[in-house]
Amino acid sequence: MPTAPHPQSTDELYQALQENDRRPYGRIRTVTAEELVDAAERFEEPVVLVHALLELQEAYTYGSEPRKSPVVFARLLTLFDEQPDVFDERLRHMLFWRFKWVANALRQLPEVPLTAMRQWLTEMRDRYEKAGLGLQPYYGQAYQLAAHTGEDTTLAYELWAARSRTRLSDCEACEICERARHHLAAGDDERALRVWEPVLAGKESCQEEPARSVSYALLPLLRTGRADRARELHLAGYRACRRNPSMSGEVGRHLEFCALTGNEARGLELLAENRTLFDEVDSPLDQLDFLTGAEVLLRRVESLGHGGLPAAGRAGRAWTVSDLCADVRHRADDLAARFDTRNGTSHHTDRRRARLDRAPLLDALELTLRTRGLDDVAPAAAPVTPPAATSAAAPAADAAAAPETLSELILRARALDAQGHPDAQACWERLRTLATARDYVHPDDPAVGPLVRLRADLLADEAGRTRDEEYAVAAALHEEAAGLYEDAGEPGDAAVAHACAALALAELATEHAEDPEVKAAAFTTAHGTLVRLHQETPGLAPHQEARLLRMRATALGLRLQTSRNDEHIAPVFAELDLLHTFAVRHDILTQISGALLLRASTHAMTGNLPAAVTEIDALLDRLRTRGPAWHLPRTLGLRGRLQLGLRDARAAHADLSEALRLAADWPADAVDTVRLHGDLAEASMHLGRPDEALRHLTRSAELDLRRGNRTDAYCTYSNAAQLSLDLERVEDCIALLDSLLAEPDVAAGELDDRLVAQLRLTRARALHAGEDLKAATAEFVALAAESAGWDDDPGSHAMIAGETAVLLGESGDFGRAREAADQALAAHAKAPRYEQISNCLRELARLQSQQQGPEGLPGALAFLADAGKVADEARAVGFEAHGRSLDSALAYEYGRVNAYAGAYDDALVALDKALALLGEPGPEEDGAGEWAECVRLAGVVEGVYLERPAPALTRLDAALARLTALGRTEEAEPLTALASRLRDEA
Repeated sequence: MPTAPHPQSTDELYQALQENDRRPYGRIRTVTAEELVDAAERFEEPVVLVHALLELQEAYTYGSEPRKSPVVFARLLTLFDEQPDVFDERLRHMLFWRFKWVANALRQLPEVPLTAMRQWLTEMRDRYEKAGLGLQPYYGQAYQLAAHTGEDTTLAYELWAARSRTRLSDCEACEICERARHHLAAGDDERALRVWEPVLAGKESCQEEPARSVSYALLPLLRTGRADRARELHLAGYRACRRNPSMSGEVGRHLEFCALTGNEARGLELLAENRTLFDEVDSPLDQLDFLTGAEVLLRRVESLGHGGLPAAGRAGRAWTVSDLCADVRHRADDLAARFDTRNGTSHHTDRRRARLDRAPLLDALELTLRTRGLDDVAPAAAPVTPPAATSAAAPAADAAAAPETLSELILRARALDAQGHPDAQACWERLRTLATARDYVHPDDPAVGPLVRLRADLLADEAGRTRDEEYAVAAALHEEAAGLYEDAGEPGDAAVAHACAALALAELATEHAEDPEVKAAAFTTAHGTLVRLHQETPGLAPHQEARLLRMRATALGLRLQTSRNDEHIAPVFAELDLLHTFAVRHDILTQISGALLLRASTHAMTGNLPAAVTEIDALLDRLRTRGPAWHLPRTLGLRGRLQLGLRDARAAHADLSEALRLAADWPADAVDTVRLHGDLAEASMHLGRPDEALRHLTRSAELDLRRGNRTDAYCTYSNAAQLSLDLERVEDCIALLDSLLAEPDVAAGELDDRLVAQLRLTRARALHAGEDLKAATAEFVALAAESAGWDDDPGSHAMIAGETAVLLGESGDFGRAREAADQALAAHAKAPRYEQISNCLRELARLQSQQQGPEGLPGALAFLADAGKVADEARAVGFEAHGRSLDSALAYEYGRVNAYAGAYDDALVALDKALALLGEPGPEEDGAGEWAECVRLAGVVEGVYLERPAPALTRLDAALARLTALGRTEEAEPLTALASRLRDEA
């Protein structure tokens, strides 16, 4: 099926070829190139056909279809032999350059005999000699063939590397890679890395470099102790080759790198991202490289006991790691054997075996902000009872002892639950597994009670584990448990379950309510229900009565939290006094601590932070001497948050760090470590430790993700991504967001679309910061199209469309930039974003004038005219910009735009206006830098371009005197340099 209309003229064909050249390599570009060759043949103009065939060969070469590339080149060579005049100097250069492409394609095909490859090199040498071309490129190909077959490369390397480069030599970056690989094969890592340095540092590059060199340099960097450099290059290098069929070997080496650095989980993630390479790569040599890297990873995962994990392999079936590893091994062994048979050596089998036999180079190297292990990606396994933490204050210090009988396990679970001990959850989990088994037999033990009571216990435990927002589910489970407790003749437990349900229903009633009085009424009603249950239930055990008293206080505390009504404060403290008195009388340590913790929280809620800290300090002293120890992390966490409120970030950091350390002694669900990490991130930022904050943010997000709180997790990750971008950790930011956007629920569209858009927007900005303008622009264009439909949020669309316009301007596409700017202005009219839109319009004007000179001046002035209207609107409503004044910034941009276009008189008038709007800086003002830059540009326009050095120097000297008087030496330096230049040239 045609991908585009057939060109009706040679002009249309050339235009279609140019459009296809802008497409990424892949099936669409290749099919289009094939169609354009068919179209070119109908015009009977050889030069058109030559251009079309060159485009097709390029598509085959970089689309990893080496079998087809030599066929196309044969047609080009025939045309050259028959009609050499058709080939101008540029086309002739391209033809002789692509002899190397064919040599490379033939090496990739094991079915091509070795004699045929050598014959082709002879053909290349003969034609180069006949054309009077240097033979260094020929010797380069001869060396690469020797390296490919595993022959002694010493002579071949010297014949190539000792010759001077020619116009047809491979680019510097590619030749550097070949030289470095030669030293690498000889076992000299240090020399290889020295040779590679210009490429790895980005000084030399091409279409394949530095991504190709990076993939080979990763392991040498590790072996020579440069792990941080390897990490940095892995992130940037992988992004440059992922999902690219022509760079599948490079992807394989990144998979191997993950396997050898303790990043097996990331390796599986990258393998899934590149799943299409199993089927799309038509090059056997590239496929061998990819499969071997994949096998290194899969073998490593399997050796760690995770062979049953799902893995992404060839389409059409589901794979486990072990299944895929066996399939990959079979295919790669076969390919290596075919190459070795063709070459008459064992080189590829030996090289493959060396890669597979490598031991891990590091136990763990933190590659990304999202560090995960194989356990994190494994399906949930049957829970195992964790060992209990030792505690000096817990009566359940022997909770780790494994019960010998089922009756003992049930009684232990109930005893731990009554104490509020976190190890109760593990016991209930174990009992849940046992009780749901088909062969379960309930013990006939009066102390244990009937099966219905155990089922009620398990329902109550399940209800207690629901997430905060699952109030309806929790209420239903609690009510069902209450009914079973009643059937079992346990009114006290039934009353507690009914109370929990009432509290959950109150939370549910307030979830979407906006009126504080409505919310307060719901908790007042719940409190009444709890009081009634407390008063009307006979025979309550002390721990049951204490729980009801705790919930009564909690209900009133939630009412105060929603209403902020001072009249609701005293009732909370009254209920807490009742709870505390009762708990002390019965020595219920958990509820004593709970009452004191709620008292401190209530003081904090009412704004009395010093009183809250005093309460917390007393509670901590008690917990350290009498327990319960598992309340220490929570209490320290609260004191840390209070210290943050009191602006003592150092004390907060100390408390939160200790809380996190102690939390490790208890089961994962016993302490809210998600919040502890989040609070530590805030404290770290206040202390000027952004990298530490970033670690805590990502840890908090990953914990939320494991617990199923996916929206909260993605929001936290979004903050982490933005922080990493602010810290200029661009590759970290992109790698984090790539990982998140590949999550199944994101890919399936199950996550909130605005949250996903925010992740993509941050990624697009990171791509721009990383100077990947093409990818950034494509993402911005897509986001602008999507956000155009956000009728409820035109302001966001205005900002996205404005940023999109700027990137299109940077790309030189000012037609589309104008369209995007118009979209931004239309959305801005509905939801004004004065400063952002003004900034975008001024930047577009600068870009167009700078890139296009006088021809671009009308378009640039049109952008500035729109910026002027925005400034007028802002002034009319009294808007004040956070940064530069919109009016002075606009005047300055008029000056700069006119200067770029050569309209120097207009530029000087505009700059004088800007200086008048700014006014001279004073001692307390922050605008000295902007003013000095405006003076500098006015001095350049006046003294250099208008050739009026005298008034320019007068201007500069006056400004320098002012800046010197203010002590602004840094701002004065550019003016001093310009004044010296003008005096020297006078």
